[in-house]
Formats: sequence, structure tokens, C-alpha cells
Amino acid sequence: MDGDRASVLGSRVLRMEDHRLLTAGGTYVADLRVPELAGAAQVTFVRSPIAHALITGIDASVALGEPGVVAVLTGRDLGDLNGQAGQPMPEPLLATGRVRFVGEPVAMVITDGRYQGEDAAELVSVDYEPLAAVVGFGAALADETLLFPDTGSNVVATGGDEQGAGDAMFDGCDVVLGATFPNQRVAPVPLEVRGAAAAWADGRLTVWASTQNAQIARATISGRLAMDQAAVRVITPDVGGGFGAKIGTDRDAIAVAWAATRVGRPVCWSETRGENLVAMTHGRSQRQTVRIGGTRDGRILAYRLDFVQDLGAYPRGAYLASLTRLMTSGAYEIPRVRCGYQVVVTNTTPVDAYRGAGRPEATAAIERAVDMFAAEIGMDPAEVRRLNVVPPGSFPYTSPTGAVYDTGDYAAALDKVLAAAGYRDLRAEQARRRERGDTMQLGIGLSVYVEVTAGDHASGETGKVEVHEDGTVTVSTGSSPHGQGHATSWAMLVQEELGIPMADVTVVHGDTDVIPRGTGTYGSRSLQLGGAAVQKAAAAVREQARGLAAELAGATEAEMELDPRLGIWRVRGESGTELEWGKVAGQAGIEGLVADVLFVAKSPTFPFGAHVAVVEVDTETGKASLVRHVTVDDAGTLLNPLLAEGQRHGGIAQGAAQALVEEVLYDPDGNPLTATLADYATITATELPSFELVASQTPTAVNPLGAKGIGEAGTIGSTPAVQSAVIDAVAHLGVRHIDMPTTPQRVWAAISAAAISAARGGQ
Repeated sequence: MDGDRASVLGSRVLRMEDHRLLTAGGTYVADLRVPELAGAAQVTFVRSPIAHALITGIDASVALGEPGVVAVLTGRDLGDLNGQAGQPMPEPLLATGRVRFVGEPVAMVITDGRYQGEDAAELVSVDYEPLAAVVGFGAALADETLLFPDTGSNVVATGGDEQGAGDAMFDGCDVVLGATFPNQRVAPVPLEVRGAAAAWADGRLTVWASTQNAQIARATISGRLAMDQAAVRVITPDVGGGFGAKIGTDRDAIAVAWAATRVGRPVCWSETRGENLVAMTHGRSQRQTVRIGGTRDGRILAYRLDFVQDLGAYPRGAYLASLTRLMTSGAYEIPRVRCGYQVVVTNTTPVDAYRGAGRPEATAAIERAVDMFAAEIGMDPAEVRRLNVVPPGSFPYTSPTGAVYDTGDYAAALDKVLAAAGYRDLRAEQARRRERGDTMQLGIGLSVYVEVTAGDHASGETGKVEVHEDGTVTVSTGSSPHGQGHATSWAMLVQEELGIPMADVTVVHGDTDVIPRGTGTYGSRSLQLGGAAVQKAAAAVREQARGLAAELAGATEAEMELDPRLGIWRVRGESGTELEWGKVAGQAGIEGLVADVLFVAKSPTFPFGAHVAVVEVDTETGKASLVRHVTVDDAGTLLNPLLAEGQRHGGIAQGAAQALVEEVLYDPDGNPLTATLADYATITATELPSFELVASQTPTAVNPLGAKGIGEAGTIGSTPAVQSAVIDAVAHLGVRHIDMPTTPQRVWAAISAAAISAARGGQ
């Protein structure tokens, strides 16, 4: 960069996207009105009402006779395309032979209108022979009923250290304690449900999908449909939330794409909210067993985590267990650490990535264990954490499970958040309420966390920057926004490098014909990989322009300078020779003034932070209310603090929701009990305080921006802090643990059980 000026980077720049979204509105899959989809038929799925059964027959004759019905398609119509050859637990596009969860697609009804499809789908007769359902960790491990009989077990994989082994690792500990608890299943509940549209013309398939990465979706669709990737185009319009559950594309959207090739006209599909809650992938769903040991002066010497990961009916998310294991020890320097896991299938909705994907589970386990340890030795949980976090002089730090933490200062983050929260004053107020015997008790919960972002750093990300003859810029990015603010961020990077105003920058994403290479958005990777690619492409364009400007000015490249305030090239030390970007771009000719970069980082990054949650618990009803939440979330150098704060707010809300209210439930037969928003308790703004966000920036050297991921950090830090706060509020009554979600019923039951135990002990 030439010249001296204030940098736009690090500024609180308002989102450029919002004017369109708040005025004209977004264009989502259900809103598409493009010529290619003219006359599109509507897809309605026939879904299994039974968790586990053999399919003994499908009769669509009555449905086919209904007005507006174009076709009824089943797995038989797909033929060899329906399966996954060579997979031990294959997931068909449409179930044939057996269904494995309530909501599994069995057939597709294609109609002229959507409401015709809903009526006709009820007329498709499917004969089921019910089988015993496998629900819960114990049933899965017992192997009495198998989801895939040919495999001989419901266990998909085992990994890490052998479960139950390693008692010697606790030798020398004054205190050893353990517990088993769930990290419950939750639903992503994006504002925009899943949807897809497809058109088949001239031997080419175009798919519009609500996805987090068009290029991965293209690879998945072409692979399942045995098509050349060049024959498939995927376009991503606006996406109303993904949270990991829209990475790539799933069986429903692939079946929609195939249907377009079958019926000879475009097709569209948008699921209902009820379908979304039972058929879109869920998150979390682990049973965790922890053991922790240490000295009575607060030093943790050994920690072991054994867990079972429930993947639901099909092993889509088999990788989740390895991410939990990678982050087993969290932010702590513990001499002896072990982790082992089993991965199982059950007759429930499949489990896959959900905001944090394996890392929140690891943090929840270690933080709960640290709180248990602190309570056992009678030490303040903040002090136990301060004693055991990885010290700042140890970075890069290699954890016992092989993660290499790049940079951090965990003790400083803890001290910052405690000071901002007024921790001593909170403890004093808590003591006063306890002494008075108030009905409304105060709870203070802590967490210190570290997570891994851009774990797939080796795949990199693409960024292309092109300056046009009118002086405007087009940025083509392999990253795929669904609320993150990429148009703003990438325009900031261009303005910083080229001096071209953000308003003159257009960001293009999510079209595989325009951007054939790309990886997309997940794992908090966008800025550190996609942003770095754009920054490098812009810098490359600037150097190309230097040579072109020199030709126009009759000077040497060394003599040319860019005025970053005005976006004008001039000869250094001379006046009168001013070249605007448009003129310089015109000098490039047919080759254009353009650079296309694939940026690959040398390693992942490891954001970190600390949270303090403050709750009030009504001891008569068990209701817990989050009244304050204070956080330090350090994601390295911040490009735009405003965007980072938005990501933090969303993550904190979702993490607090898991701690307080959210849980997907099934009955013993595999019937979902939370299939509507009347039953599934999503959190709302009325249950949340205004979050108090403390700034902290510890740059990384892994990428040129010094940035780490921020999209999932709030989720990872908030859940254990809020759970801890609820337990802390009633700990003086003898309560030692409450499973998540800490609903009024569970809190009241824990208080009652503690009271009964105390009464019996006093007899």
C-alpha cells in the first residue's frame, strides 16, 4: 500500500447488505422467479411416520389420479442412483426396503401446485412392518436390534484411548471424581428452512439450493447422480441461516435435482417447519463420562473423557467425535489427558454439524469437570481456572491430543471478563441473598475455552478481484455468506488495498459457473481463508496496475504511487499526472485487470475466550433467568468489530439456549416429541439480556490478516457458563449437578432431591 492514511480495517463499518435486505428483501429459494423455473412443478415428500420398519409395499395409484399430480417417484425409479455403493451403512435418496427414522423420505409427489402435493401425498399408501426401535445410547450399544443387520453392530466407529482403561493416570491425585451426563440433542432451526429448485435443459442440470457452499453441493449432487461435474451448475441465492446444517446438500435436495431430469420440467421444493424439525440434521447428542483428579491446592493433574456420539439413523457426522477428542483438554495445561469414544447409530434423525461441531461438546465436558473439581476442594472456580490454563509463554502449545494452539493468553481473558462482570461484587451479592434465604437466588457461572477454526485449512479458499473500465470492482469469492457480512468485509479489503470506495465493489458468490473453485463457509473459516485470498488478489491487482499506470504515464514502475485516499495513480513527486482506476484497467486490454488467488493457510487457528453468566433462579418454581452475560471472545485481529459482535451475539444466544431450554426428545418407539415449535423450546429475545462484550485481539501469524474464526466462539463459551450459573445458584441447597437443558422442572427436581437427601441425613 502506498501513502499514509487511516485504515478502514478495524473500523465499525455498517453492513452494506442490510439496505437491500431491509427494503427490497432477500431472495431465497422459495422466492425464485427466474426464467429457467417458469412452469415449475412442486415437490412434496412422503415421509415415514415410523422410526424403524420394513417397507412391504407402496401404492401410488390413488394419488396419481388426483388433479394436478404429475408423477409419484420412489426409490425404485432411482434404480442404482438410489444407493451408496460400497458404504457399510448406505443412506438412500428415497428409502427402499427399510425406514430408519420418523421423517425419512420414502416417495416424492410432484404436482402443478404445492397444496395439491400436500393432499396427494396423504393418498400414497405405504405398507410398513414395524421393527423394534433403537433409541438412546444404551439401546444402540446393546446391539439387540440393528439398524443395518449386515454390519453386525450399531457401533459405527471407536477411537482414541480404550474406554475404561488408564486408572493409573490418577495416581498421585488427592481428589478424584467423575460423573456421566448428556450433551443433549438440539435442532438448528434456521429461519429459512431447507429448499431446492432444479431445471434440466440441453443435457445440463442447474440446481438452486439453500446451502453454505455451492461447490461442495455440486460435487455431492454430481457424485450421487453419476454425472460429470461440468454438467451440473449450483446457484446459491440468499440463505437464511445455516449453522452447519446446510453444509453441502443432503438427500432431499439431491432427489429434487434428480426429479428435474426425470419429469421433463423444472421442479421446486421448500419444506415445512414441521419437516425441518424432524428431517434436517440435528446437532450435539453425546453421552459424556468425565473423570478429573488433582491436588487440594487446585492443580489439575489428570483428566479423562469417554463419550458416546449418537449419529442418528445414518453416519453422516462420523467426524464429529474426532473434533471433540481433539479439543479434550480445552484451555488447560493438564499433565495427563485421555479420551476415548464410540460412535453409534439410532432410529432418530441424523446428527451432523451444528454451530461448533464437536468443539462445544468438548468444552462443555471439561468445564463441567473443572467446576465439579473446584466444588469438591472448596476453591473458587475462577481461581482453579487461573491456576490451570495454558500460560502465555507456552505458545505455540501442543495439547495432549495433538492440537497445536497458535497464540493465546487465557489467563488475561479470564481476568478481563471477571473485571468487566464485577465478579467480587457478584459473589458478595450472592452471599447476601443466601444469608437472607431469598426465594430468588443468584448464580455465577464461568467458562474458559479454546476452539479450532479453519480445521480444513489445507483446502484453502479462492478469491478473485477484477477492476473494470468504469472503475468498479467485482470480487468473486469461494466463501458463501449466510448472514456473516462478506459483501462488507471483502469490500473493506478491496478499499484498503486499492483505494476504490466500498460502494463501487460488488461481491459475487455461490455460482459454480462463475466460481468453479471454492470450498464455502463452515468451521469459522471465511475471513482467515476467503478474506485472505481476496486481500492477496487485490494486492496482486495493485501491482499489475502499477505497471499499466507506468506505461500510460511514461514512467517506471518504481516511480508510480497510488493515492489510497482518492484511488488515483500518479508519478511520485509530480503533479498533473493522475490516472483513475478505470483508465488503468482499460490499458489491460482483453486480458483485463484481474487476479485469481487460492489461499492455503499453513495450519488452523485457535480462538479463545472466557465467559461469565449471571442467572437468577426462583427456588420455589425452578425457573432460571439469564440476567447478565459478559464475554471475552478473542478471534485475533478484527477486520470489522461490528460484524464480529454480530457473530458473537448469535453464538451466545444459541449456546445459552442449549443450556436453558432446547432439547430434541423421542419416545421409546422413536417418535419425535418436539416436532413443532410449540414443543421445541427455541429461545427468544425476551429470555436474553443485552450481552456485554469485552474486546480482546491476539493476532495469529497463520494468515496475513492475523484473523481467527469468530462464528462459533460464542456458542462454545456460553453453554457451560450458563449451565454452571444455574447449578451455582442452588449449590448452597446441596445441588451438585443439573443436566442440560436446565429447565424449571429439572431445577425444581434437583432442589427437591437435595432437600430430601438433607432431611434423611439429619434423621
